[in-house]
Amino acid sequence: MTPGLTDNTGAAVTVALELAELISSYVVNVAGSRVGRADFVDSPEVAGERIFFHTEVDQEYGGRGLAGLLVREALADSTRKKLTVVPVCPLFAAHLRKHGDEFVANGGVFRPPTSADIALVTRIARGGA
Repeated sequence: MTPGLTDNTGAAVTVALELAELISSYVVNVAGSRVGRADFVDSPEVAGERIFFHTEVDQEYGGRGLAGLLVREALADSTRKKLTVVPVCPLFAAHLRKHGDEFVANGGVFRPPTSADIALVTRIARGGA
C-alpha cells in the first residue's frame, strides 16, 4: 500500500490488504514475514461501511509501533475508498477518539458502532454469514 514505512526500530514495513469472502484484513509484514493484522468486515447491510473489529501484532514485535501503523494505513485506505469506518475494535476506537477530528479533516468518515454491528461481527467471526 504505502511505500517507505518503517517501524520504531527503523525496519522496513509493508501493510497490505487481504480480501476474503467474509473477514478481510490489513496485514503488516516485517522482513517478508506477516507479523500482525487488522480484521474487518464490509457491512452486507449498508454499502460503503467497513467494520473493524480485531487488531493484533505478534508479541515478539510489540513496542515497535506496528499496531499504530496498521490503524493509520487502514484508515487512510478507507478514506481513499470513501468508506465509513465503524470502530468496534478498541484500538481503532481509541485512535479515532484521539485523532477523529484530524481523520475527518482529511476526508475520513466514521460513526460509532451499534449493537447490530457487534452482533454482525460476532456472528461472522463464529462462522455464520
